[in-house]
Amino acid sequence: MNGLLLLCLLLYVGGQRSSACQQPCSCQGSAVNCSSRSLTSSSLPTSFPVGTTHLHLHSNLLTSLPNGLLDGLPSLRSVTLHNNSWVCDCGVLYLRAWLLRQPTTSVSHHGVKCSSPPELRGRLVVYLTEEEVLESCHYWYCDLALASQVCLFVFVVVQAALLVALLVFLKRFERLSKEARRTAEESFTAGEGPGENSYTSLKGDIN
Repeated sequence: MNGLLLLCLLLYVGGQRSSACQQPCSCQGSAVNCSSRSLTSSSLPTSFPVGTTHLHLHSNLLTSLPNGLLDGLPSLRSVTLHNNSWVCDCGVLYLRAWLLRQPTTSVSHHGVKCSSPPELRGRLVVYLTEEEVLESCHYWYCDLALASQVCLFVFVVVQAALLVALLVFLKRFERLSKEARRTAEESFTAGEGPGENSYTSLKGDIN
């Protein structure tokens, strides 16, 4: 029984939280006004009241919308998105897809233009083709892969240089070892000669 009460409390709190008007936006009835708040894509509220019918996001510093931001608003009728700095790279694909699902007469389409990249500046987001958007995408993992390949190439070159240096050192060490061995043998042979002669002379004197 206690578990059921706790579950109901959590659902109630969650429902209250989902219907709350988040700062810095203001709410009047089912209309949520977040316009002219200098909001960026990172400072934009992560959710809006479920019953929102009109959402004003115009005149901010938005460059993209988080994926799924508008999908949980079944009563939404219009969104104002003009006067924002939309960056038309991969991050704009969600906004483009959402606009395409709206009626062509929807106010949401008005003034939603690309501010960058330069080749797409001034274009309406809804009329961009996927190819145009994907051409301007720069994935961070592509740069990472390129950097990894460069690092791997440098590592292989360094390893090859160390291997060559090791082989040169071993050959030089082998040559020095042979020269030292030959010198030692020559010294030993030269040292044996006088000893044998002295032994022979001493043996002759005794006889």
